[in-house]
Amino acid sequence: MPKSKKSRSSSSHHVAPAKPYSTGGSLNNNNKNNPSDRKLTANTNLIAPNTSIGQHFLKNPAVVTSIIQKAAVKPTDVVLEIGPGTGNMTVPLLQRAKSVVALEYDPRMVREVLKRVQNSPEEHKLKVIQGDAIHSQWPFFDLCVANIPYQISSAIVFKLLAHRPMFRCAVLMVQEEFALRLSARPGEALYCRLSVNTQLLAKVDQLLKVGKNNFRPPPKVESRVVRIELKNPPPPVNFVEWDGMIRLLFNRKNKTLRSVLMTKSTLKLLEENRRTWKSLQQQQQQQQQSNNKSMTMHVDGDEETTDESIQQILEKILARHEYKDKRARNLDLDDFLQLLADFHTEGIHFSA
Repeated sequence: MPKSKKSRSSSSHHVAPAKPYSTGGSLNNNNKNNPSDRKLTANTNLIAPNTSIGQHFLKNPAVVTSIIQKAAVKPTDVVLEIGPGTGNMTVPLLQRAKSVVALEYDPRMVREVLKRVQNSPEEHKLKVIQGDAIHSQWPFFDLCVANIPYQISSAIVFKLLAHRPMFRCAVLMVQEEFALRLSARPGEALYCRLSVNTQLLAKVDQLLKVGKNNFRPPPKVESRVVRIELKNPPPPVNFVEWDGMIRLLFNRKNKTLRSVLMTKSTLKLLEENRRTWKSLQQQQQQQQQSNNKSMTMHVDGDEETTDESIQQILEKILARHEYKDKRARNLDLDDFLQLLADFHTEGIHFSA
């Protein structure tokens, strides 16, 4: 876009400490020294996207309009936009929402999006925070709309799932395969830990498929827009324990649950967790007795002689609901919730 004369903008701009995004494992990065990118920038005076941090600008106005319509932005909404880039989606969001908080890592983009609204009626409604979306503290928002760098999609989704206070929904542009993982069902090839954890805490809808040519520069993968709506109230599950169990079972999702749980390393881990839990339970009992001014010193002294081994306990749990020969890839949320309850009944606990 043409350069404007320097002037002091009244839009709020906060600079926070930032860490660069990890570029490892990105599926949509192109070489930032791509000659075609340099040629495009030189010929059109457009700011060059930094693909090393996953910048692929959404350039199709029709797709932008569709995303905002599907997000159902209200005039009373505070919208969080992660990665506004040059502001192609920021401006129409400002026209519909009460305000927009734009979280941007690249200082060049901060300047661009501020210039985009300079001296416009929407200028006072925009607050730009420079920082890393993963490590920054997010402000209050009603709605999140974002075309996020694909290599940080998992981190962003998990941060959204854990964010409090609850927001109405998040509408995200993500890599197509990642989008399909979010809503994959038991037995499907893409069903994984991400699928289970997301579906425990939220409802996921596939909204829109977006082709590569809608971006500058085109990424190497297709994209999709998804809506994530948190379940309210959230399920009464300790998510740290839940994720610890799910992580363990999906580490080898094609193996039977018995094969996964009966390895020496897993048995040792679960035994250590069980001893820690029992020790904490005994401390709580002793504390309670002390508070009640009881002189009883009973601490289940004969428990050690009658204890089942961790392997025997696991065999009993797996036989209870015929889980022994089942695989994590085929279990649904109810199955995992039942397993976690059975583990807890037997004093077996997990950590992430």
